[in-house]
Amino acid sequence: MNEQALSVREAIINRRSVKNFNGQPVDLENIMSVLEDARWAPNHGLRNPWRFIVAANQEYVKFQDVLKEYGVPKWKELSEEDLEKQMKKFRAPGAVVFVVVKEDVRQKERMEDFAAASALIQNAMLLAWDQGIGTCWKTPPFIDNPKFREELGVKPGERIISMLQFGYYDDIPKNRVRTPLEDIVTFYGKEDEQVEE
Repeated sequence: MNEQALSVREAIINRRSVKNFNGQPVDLENIMSVLEDARWAPNHGLRNPWRFIVAANQEYVKFQDVLKEYGVPKWKELSEEDLEKQMKKFRAPGAVVFVVVKEDVRQKERMEDFAAASALIQNAMLLAWDQGIGTCWKTPPFIDNPKFREELGVKPGERIISMLQFGYYDDIPKNRVRTPLEDIVTFYGKEDEQVEE
C-alpha cells in the first residue's frame, strides 16, 4: 500500500479533473485499490447502495468498441480521421469505472443514496490523485441508453451516475476560479444591513 503523499486538504484543493489523458493504461490493481478505500464514504443506514463496472487493461481496449457504438453518433459515416478524433476522448484515458446506484422507490432514501455515491466518487478522485492518477467524472447521455445499459448488465431499478475515467497526464490542468465563500454563505440570525439614503 502506498504511503499517503498528500494531506486531505492538499488533495481537495489541488485535485483537478483531467480531460487530456496521455493514453497510458491504468492497471486494474490501482483501480481496485482506489475503490477499496473509496467505499468508506458515509452512507445512510450503511445501505452501501453502489456497485462498479470496471474496464481496465485489455478489457478497456475491447470496451472502446462499445463506447464507439454508443458515444460517437453516426460513427459508420465518419472518415477514419474524423472517427479517430472522436474516439480520442475514449482512447486517451487508461481505464473507466461506471458507478451504479440502486434507485430506491422511496424519494428520501434515493436522494440519500445518490448523495452517498457522490461522496464515494469524490473519495475515488482524491485517492487516485494521491497516486498520481487523474480522473474525470463524466455523465454522457448514452449512459441512460437502454441498449448501453443492457451491454453493461445494468438492471432495472439501477442508475449509472458516473462514467469515471482514470488515466495519467502530462500536464496538470490549471486551477479554475471557485465562487467566493462570502457569496454563498448566509449567517442565520443576521439580517442584511440596510444602507440609508
